[in-house]
Amino acid sequence: MLTASAATVSLIQGFLYGVGVFFVLYLIGYSTFLFLSVTVGSSFLYRRKRETHYKNQIMTDCYVPVSVIVPAYNESVTVVSSISSLLKLEYSLYEVIVVDDGSTDDTAQQIIDTFHLHEVDQPVRMQIKCKPAKSIWTGRHGSVPITLVRKDNGGKADALNMGINVSKYPYFVGIDADSVLQYDSLQEIVAPLIENDNVVAVGGLVRLANGVELKDGRMTSYSLPKKTIAAMQVFEYDRSFLSARILFDQFNGNLIISGAFGMFRKDMVVAVGGYDPDTVGEDMELVTKLHVFCKTNGIDYLIKYAPNAVCWSQAPETLRDLIKQRKRWHRGLFECMTKHWIIFGKLRYGLVGSLSYTYFLIYELFSPAIELFGIFTMVLAAMFNFVNIPYMLMFFGIYAVYGSIMSLTAFFSRVQTRDLSLSRRDVVRALVLSLFEIVVLRFIMAVTRMVALIGIRKNKNRWDKLERTELHSQ
Repeated sequence: MLTASAATVSLIQGFLYGVGVFFVLYLIGYSTFLFLSVTVGSSFLYRRKRETHYKNQIMTDCYVPVSVIVPAYNESVTVVSSISSLLKLEYSLYEVIVVDDGSTDDTAQQIIDTFHLHEVDQPVRMQIKCKPAKSIWTGRHGSVPITLVRKDNGGKADALNMGINVSKYPYFVGIDADSVLQYDSLQEIVAPLIENDNVVAVGGLVRLANGVELKDGRMTSYSLPKKTIAAMQVFEYDRSFLSARILFDQFNGNLIISGAFGMFRKDMVVAVGGYDPDTVGEDMELVTKLHVFCKTNGIDYLIKYAPNAVCWSQAPETLRDLIKQRKRWHRGLFECMTKHWIIFGKLRYGLVGSLSYTYFLIYELFSPAIELFGIFTMVLAAMFNFVNIPYMLMFFGIYAVYGSIMSLTAFFSRVQTRDLSLSRRDVVRALVLSLFEIVVLRFIMAVTRMVALIGIRKNKNRWDKLERTELHSQ
């Protein structure tokens, strides 16, 4: 152990005491939020399952016309499966628009050949600024129009803006080209529009397609992903989409609608200038911008979350790809939080500014710095023999078990309310991996996100290409 003068020892003790108090409050705050969100989320799902008349309400002829926009860049492996699943949705009035954002592979040609599209001379009303179209191809599959727009590379946000410009319906849904919508997803995501006429955006539930087999948008087989990295992400997604977003939805406080699956009112998105091509977190930035615009202009609005509107999306299966993804996500979070810092704590923005923004600031944006600083102080305390190591290990063991229990509660609530079945092997893996995710993966992601903050100015608008596998969808 290190030795030091009495004054130095006293100073270090005072510092470590202050840090200890801060971390106790920090962990109490996060643990309380986690408990509330999982409890509210689970209760909401069980209540919705019992309300059988809800399904009858949305299975009416009250269809809202929807444009489904699919931005694609070098997605030749998955794009045909994704579009094919869209053409099998149980919905009466929608169109599919694919925007090929300067792909260097045969993404566009696969779409043209598979769906028998032909080139047309079609003008585009540029309501939102984006790079111009190079060519437009159209066709039909039954009653569903299909449009392919080819343009130079401008990034995902630019591709989405082009899709909005080309779309002809008052609402649009944005999905990723590696995703598959469940057969009833459009019915479920428009349900809030039928219930409330002031809804400007709705987020859907993103679930991991790894380990899942789908046929005509219906799940035929479910299991935890075979790859450990992908399997641990299941618990992350369930904590976020099942619990946290349901909790925020109770007070119109969601700041994120996943870019993998979200619906927006087109005129409102045009009014705020569309997606921002200068950020890598275009999904969160657009939602926050809608909050700011509506609050500033006194517009009565709702941004809703539809937990039964399911989109199946691929998760990274290697640590390298996961790190690339999470760096991009954290850069996007930083850009959004700094761009819209004005809402922080302002009464005019209600709970969005005082609660939602504060949560994302402390427990999302700054959490990697806080957590890594905590590890540093523990090492410092151990060096000067200022810490009871057995007590410290017991404390963090209890915290890890608590976090694992919350993750498992969210996971099994989703399994139960969707009438899924798990093998004994998957149950055992869930018990083990939920703890491993809290103890190991969380630390790796903290380092990853800290590195993203340090290198925030690098690779700002680049599509991060991850390794894809063909979707198990028919």
